[in-house]
Amino acid sequence: MSTRNRLLILLVMALVAITTVTGYVLRSRDADGAGGASGVVRLDTSGQILFRDTAPGSSFGRIASVPLDRPDTPRTTGTALCDRLYAAHGTGICMQRGGPVPATHVTVLDRDLRQVRQVKTEGFPNRARVSASGSMLSWTTFVQGDSYLKDDFSTRTSILDTRTGRLISSIEQIPLTLDGKPYHAADLNYWGVNFAADDNTFYATARTGGRTYLVQGDYRKWTARTLRTNAECPSLSSDNTRIVFKKRVNASANRPWRLYVLDLATMKETPLAEEHSVDDQAAWLDDHTVMYGLPRHGGGWDVWSVPADGTGAPRLLIHDANSPAAVTAPR
Repeated sequence: MSTRNRLLILLVMALVAITTVTGYVLRSRDADGAGGASGVVRLDTSGQILFRDTAPGSSFGRIASVPLDRPDTPRTTGTALCDRLYAAHGTGICMQRGGPVPATHVTVLDRDLRQVRQVKTEGFPNRARVSASGSMLSWTTFVQGDSYLKDDFSTRTSILDTRTGRLISSIEQIPLTLDGKPYHAADLNYWGVNFAADDNTFYATARTGGRTYLVQGDYRKWTARTLRTNAECPSLSSDNTRIVFKKRVNASANRPWRLYVLDLATMKETPLAEEHSVDDQAAWLDDHTVMYGLPRHGGGWDVWSVPADGTGAPRLLIHDANSPAAVTAPR
């Protein structure tokens, strides 16, 4: 083998190694003051809001935290880098883009931000959720397209049972009952899975024929049924009685969605006071308040909150942040 060929092989191997390291989420950067003080972030500390730090500077993308009752205080930033994250009961999901081909590395984190398991999947990071017990994990990637406004988008949604290690890489084959009848279609997509307190019942969005549906699933029986139309990215309240979701209210590409809360007992929906279009899977700050990420004009993200009963007004919760999760004491 010639010296030139040896050099080419070594170069290719080096590029592969760099790509692999880039895709690995548990890497750190030098701390600076832009996004807050570097420190110890734990996923099991009650009374905090975990989020993705989007402040300009070297801390961009780190997992960070602030006190739940004082979110305007300086943040603490950890070392894990994520494009999307969520956590509950000492277990976290950290999603990061990686590799030259569109792919996502999904890392399961323990309370100390140590890697427990890593799964590589197609597409770009989109949605992530952890059940209240920390046992059931779900995530969604965009396999094709990058917006729910496009007709040609395609998603892949996975479920991981941490108790058994069972991984369902795609839930598209779950038997679905639509409007009371068994339903099958090649264009069926799911996203935004959110598990109830029993770690068996889950809610998600299904899309087929150009329409979206709120679906209720049964993990053990592996079945799902539609509950209503025009409901996306559901998040279940901690008391499991209500769902916050985004509803398509406008055909315009500028302001298509509005946040609503659905009472699961009465199926009554309530529009929230946030009038900006929210393209996010909102989360519950507490039993009376929801929070969500909003992009700023000119760039950047902030986390806002709004009362869950339709009253009041939105308020800025955390500047330079998105992907929030409230960590509270178990019920």
